[in-house]
Amino acid sequence: MTLPMPSPSPASSLQLQSGALACVVEPALGACLRSLTLGTLPVLRPSPADLPTARQAGSYPLVPCSNRVANARLAWNGRTWPLTPNNPPEPHAIHGIGWQRAWTVVRHDGASALLALDHPGDASWPFAFRCEQALRIEPQALVLELALTNRAPEPAPAGLGWHPFFVKRPGARLQVATTARWQMGEDKLPTVRTPDRGIDQPCDTLDVDHCFDGWDGQAELVDDALAVRVTSSLRHVVVFTNPSRAAVAIEPVSHANNVFGEPALGEGLPPGLLGRTALAPGETLRAWMRIEVHARGA
Repeated sequence: MTLPMPSPSPASSLQLQSGALACVVEPALGACLRSLTLGTLPVLRPSPADLPTARQAGSYPLVPCSNRVANARLAWNGRTWPLTPNNPPEPHAIHGIGWQRAWTVVRHDGASALLALDHPGDASWPFAFRCEQALRIEPQALVLELALTNRAPEPAPAGLGWHPFFVKRPGARLQVATTARWQMGEDKLPTVRTPDRGIDQPCDTLDVDHCFDGWDGQAELVDDALAVRVTSSLRHVVVFTNPSRAAVAIEPVSHANNVFGEPALGEGLPPGLLGRTALAPGETLRAWMRIEVHARGA
């Protein structure tokens, strides 16, 4: 068996393709996906040609946490760690740091890639870690895996996820089954958890920006052109869209929003409903997501 050759440059775009399904990965821009297409049809929202940041890409990994840390103050083990606000004018830190860093290409070939991010600990996130993202493309699916290892000398907070933005075509309908969702205040932070069976409705009228839990790990987005099925090992999901947006974000994540910013969040609830994870030194947190795509109609 011939092993894939290492990439000569971490800044180079990576092209992955199997049959009609193809994607472009940008290691230097937070290991984001510039595109995912089935033939000529975009699955993820198109990125600008001069893509300046992963936040404008089709998808990017959420490392080492997802969503917001309130007022950029990490609350952990009885201490408060100041972070760097990274989504002005919001005062919060959002989506970890992986989307703002260049990742190294460990290996790649025409249908797979392995990227790595070694973080020594800094003002944006005080705990050292290594994260690897593996990507594999098949004729009908893109599979992504994340593995986050704590390299700090003490237990560290850890979370994982992805932030894919799917094209919202006319007639699109979204189905996501859950058991509860976190209501959100005007500051975009969670307030209370309420029972919620999820979403089963057309996307053109959908107005949502919430984290749901009790997710069964499956979501379906279907229109006249494509049927997209997202599956994941994770049991929280953030859904974000509104009628003015041309995309719908379906984000598998490992924890509720702001669990690392508010120690009292969900006080009294079973820990599994929050996903607040502490990694021992050398311990690894893993997750996967699969995006399956099928053409519909003629």
